[in-house]
Amino acid sequence: MKYPAVYSTAAVLLFLFLWEAACRYYQVQDFILPVPSRILTVAITRAALLAPHAGVTALEVIIGILISLAVAVPLAVIMFAHPSVEKALAPFLVASQAVPVFAIAPLLVVWLGYGMASKVLMAAIIIFFPITVNLLQGFKNCDPEYRVLFQLMGADFRQSLRLLLWPWALPHFFAGLKVGVAVATIGAVIGEWVGAQQGLGYLMIQFNARLQTDLVFAAILWLSAMGMTLWFIVGWLEKKIVRWKFER
Repeated sequence: MKYPAVYSTAAVLLFLFLWEAACRYYQVQDFILPVPSRILTVAITRAALLAPHAGVTALEVIIGILISLAVAVPLAVIMFAHPSVEKALAPFLVASQAVPVFAIAPLLVVWLGYGMASKVLMAAIIIFFPITVNLLQGFKNCDPEYRVLFQLMGADFRQSLRLLLWPWALPHFFAGLKVGVAVATIGAVIGEWVGAQQGLGYLMIQFNARLQTDLVFAAILWLSAMGMTLWFIVGWLEKKIVRWKFER
């Protein structure tokens, strides 16, 4: 496909056109399903209200990403270096994702309060799993012949990690990071739904209770823009760091 951006943009525009046309044709009330043009207008005109809360949610997400990276990268290295650790921690890793986030969020609010800490931790819990699993798989996918060659040349584990394993696993790392940042807003917003005094999730609960559906969708639009921005930033970093992947 030569022009993927053109096709994806066309698909989005077609979807929005059909949405707008169907709502207007069937005269759907705004409190049930507002038209896209109304949502975009509200998202822009009420930016003074939405922007500060979006900043809070974005800060929660960014801190959650940094915490998850600080945990996921060393954990993947340790599990690769010591398979017994991987076997011991695997059930906990799976359980962290198998348990519904709605079940964890109220507990975190009770333990950490209504402030930012519970939302940051919720975001980190969701983000760190794809990063850990993908990075670990990247280490495991390293060609065994190269690993033997490094051993024959007298390289220890740290040297092999720095010069062979880490570069080899970088594409997997960025794949996991892309997944993580794409779903990062989920944890923060769910935490804000359960208990918060600021953030886009908090606004969505308030707007929904007042049947201000257009503002709910405007908050969702801001969240979508936030997630897409993070995804494109990670993609840009991937192209800058993993150059050989895109030079084929």
